[in-house]
Amino acid sequence: MARRRKYDKSVYRALVMITQFGINMLVPVFLLSFLGIWLDKKLGTSWLTIVLFFVGALAGFRNIYVMARHVYEDKDGNGHDGKA
Repeated sequence: MARRRKYDKSVYRALVMITQFGINMLVPVFLLSFLGIWLDKKLGTSWLTIVLFFVGALAGFRNIYVMARHVYEDKDGNGHDGKA
C-alpha cells in the first residue's frame, strides 16, 4: 500500500512540474504580447507587439532554464530535496 502512495505522489509531482513549465513559458509571452498590442493601439505603432512577444519568449525560456536547473540540482545530490 505504501508503494502505491509513493507512485501516486511521483505522478502528481510530474504533472505539477509539467504544468509549471507551461505556465512559466506562456504567461510572459501572453502578458508582453497583450501589452504590445495595447501599446501599438495607444501609440499608433505596428512593431511593439513583435518586439515584446520576443522579449516574453526570452523571459519564458529563462524561467524554464532556472526551473530546470533548480530541479536538476535538487535531484543531483547536493544533499537536500528543497525542503527545509
